[in-house]
Amino acid sequence: MIPKRAIGGLVTTVFALALLLSFKTPAGPELAAGTTADAAIVGSPSPTPAATADDPVGTAPAQSNATPQPTAAAPASVYVDGTVAGSLVSTRYGDVQVEVVIQGGVVTDVVPLALPSGDRRSSRISEVAAPILRDETLAAQDADIDLLSGATYTSRAYARSLQSALDRARA
Repeated sequence: MIPKRAIGGLVTTVFALALLLSFKTPAGPELAAGTTADAAIVGSPSPTPAATADDPVGTAPAQSNATPQPTAAAPASVYVDGTVAGSLVSTRYGDVQVEVVIQGGVVTDVVPLALPSGDRRSSRISEVAAPILRDETLAAQDADIDLLSGATYTSRAYARSLQSALDRARA
């Protein structure tokens, strides 16, 4: 014999599944490729073409009187070119300091000047973490990088030293 709780749970699950599968999302206009959500007004009717001398029935697409939006220009350089050292950040495992190389206003390299190396474990963690943190920095172009599991102290100190270097390199 099946317990009453099991039957109640089964009925509730079937009912919830039926409700979930019967849920319909409201139909809305699809955005054309290349448009942005800012350009589309959801739920607004599209304008009907007006009749003109060249098109007496009004079947040609309507001309837009909207002012064209300017295209986004390349962002101005955020950083001044050169090599800038960040501050020395102390952790319980050792000091961390990085140097940032900037060319064309872009971070092109990050060189660790000091990483924890007081024992073999710290040295190994630094050896593995440094190239990963460098790649994260080059991809992000700022100090908002992911921390590495197993190298949390080093990662945090690296990001702090990196941020101080980038602050010094601001245009």
